[in-house]
Amino acid sequence: MNRSGNTASPSVPDLILVNGRITTLDPSQPQAEAVAIQGGRFSRVGTTRDITALANASTQVIDLQGKPALPGLIDNHTHVVRGGLNFNMELRWDGVPSLVDAMRMLKQQVAITPPPQWVRVVGGFTENQFAEKRLPTLDELNAVAPDTPVFILHLYDRALLNAAALRAVGYTRETPEPPGGEILRDGKGNPTGLLLARPNATILYSTLAKGPKLPFDYQLNSTRHFMRDLNRLGVTSVIDAGGGFQNYPEDYAVIQKLADDGQLTVRLAYNLFTQKPKEEKQDFLNWTRSTTYKQGDDYFRHNGAGEMLVYSAADFEDFREPRPDMPPEMEGELEEVVRVLAQNRWPWRLHATYDETISRALDVFEKVNQEIPLEGIHWFFDHAETVSERSMERIAALGGGIAVQHRMAYQGEYFVERYGAGSAEATPPIARMLELGVRTSAGTDATRVASYNPWVSLAWLVTGKTVGGLRLYPRHHCLDRDTALRMWTEKVTWFSNEEGNKGRIAAGQLADLIVPDRDFFTCAEDEIAHASSQLTVVGGRVVYATAGFAGLDDTPPPAMPDWSPVNRYGGYAGWKEAEAAANPTPVMRVSASACGCASGCAVHGHDHARAWASQAPASDLKAFWGALGCACWAV
Repeated sequence: MNRSGNTASPSVPDLILVNGRITTLDPSQPQAEAVAIQGGRFSRVGTTRDITALANASTQVIDLQGKPALPGLIDNHTHVVRGGLNFNMELRWDGVPSLVDAMRMLKQQVAITPPPQWVRVVGGFTENQFAEKRLPTLDELNAVAPDTPVFILHLYDRALLNAAALRAVGYTRETPEPPGGEILRDGKGNPTGLLLARPNATILYSTLAKGPKLPFDYQLNSTRHFMRDLNRLGVTSVIDAGGGFQNYPEDYAVIQKLADDGQLTVRLAYNLFTQKPKEEKQDFLNWTRSTTYKQGDDYFRHNGAGEMLVYSAADFEDFREPRPDMPPEMEGELEEVVRVLAQNRWPWRLHATYDETISRALDVFEKVNQEIPLEGIHWFFDHAETVSERSMERIAALGGGIAVQHRMAYQGEYFVERYGAGSAEATPPIARMLELGVRTSAGTDATRVASYNPWVSLAWLVTGKTVGGLRLYPRHHCLDRDTALRMWTEKVTWFSNEEGNKGRIAAGQLADLIVPDRDFFTCAEDEIAHASSQLTVVGGRVVYATAGFAGLDDTPPPAMPDWSPVNRYGGYAGWKEAEAAANPTPVMRVSASACGCASGCAVHGHDHARAWASQAPASDLKAFWGALGCACWAV
């Protein structure tokens, strides 16, 4: 029995996919029509005729109907472990085009969220994606949610809390100012509900951590739904970069349980993120004694240390604030940890936004290399927005890499405002990294400072534009589509030490494949960010299917609890609500035919009964419904 649940002779494929236009990224066979999968790996790649001849009565056959197919996408830096624990509690504003839409979603979620639960919008969006180019005001939040706590995290620069959330977390005029952060106050010293990172984001995620948690069984369900939305978007593997307030091994029990039960639909390689300031060396001494590098399997495996190695080496990506200088003790503390890692041959990743941080860290790495050669250790920097040419040369000489993410797609406007458009033209300088031979790959840094949608990252790599439409990079700093795709597939595998194991559609590699809903190579540039997958296969198992493949879908149980935003909105851009509107249920169709009006409302369709029963301020046409354009009130 293989992981996909099929039994077959070693020479007979479990699954074949035929009649496709398959981009393999394999230089020996760049294009194919069909693939055979046996034991969770590609066994043959070729023509429909050749592959069909391999099958017998036990082989599952999927006709790709002439559609394009690609290798599964791999995110080089994300936070699936943490994100999965909380996904079912979060209202995602990722990809929502206007503040009006976002506030409508918020109001609807407030109406069904029971006390003492919160409504949380936890990153993945920027005010610049909204047509209005602004965040909601605190007055707007309090009007929509007078009694239900609402917490909105905008990147890692600020959080907005309504009055009910302030009461829930206990912030009053007596609450002291947090180190590295600010609680904005009114003239009487009372907190207003706006929290600012100045520039340390600790106040933001420590406040979020005060909210209710899901029980273990709900966290299992929540992680499955997060993975499902990743599968829907074509993600088949990730490298998890750890995270603050994420403890090992306690907070990894959910992922471990899903792995043990064969329920992972996204492959996950995890890095261990230190948790104790000034005790970082001891963290890694303990972990290198108890955890073996690469322990696990192709679905869940250890990948080394980071992205936090020592707190003194952590700079911040809040471009609204001046660049922070790392303290003088950084080098000494970092060297202690890097020595432990190098001695144990553990790879590491290091969060570093600015070249000033990178160059100082390289001094440490070069020093350690003189005594403990780093050759063969897959270490790398994360982010590296302002890395210099000299630093890139030093990274290449030491055999390291750079994992870039599309944070500038969300913060590019703020970078330009502080440093100017000229400085932003190669931030980060990806094309030059590749020219210099630096190992480079792409990811998201989701779910807080950017969205987990890989197509937004691919669009940023190809177009050089932010999600708000600002062109940051001239054409010669952008990537062609083939190179961009490789940055999301085969080039990521070095960063998890899995070269030759996945990232291409080739015999012997893991059978991870997607069928996007449009041709990535020929669609208009402004369509790339809106792509999703119609069929996602991981290890020869169909983990997501829709449209013409919907009968193959492996649907998880509904999101828990029943009031979860996931049940209504699904995830990125509220896709489930949009899908429901495009494919109304029989009850909705009967309601539409009975209402007798000529056309449906842009918001509610013909479901006027639900609209009339809501608590929307129908009379306030200018403030809420007028801006939204709801027509129900005219029926």
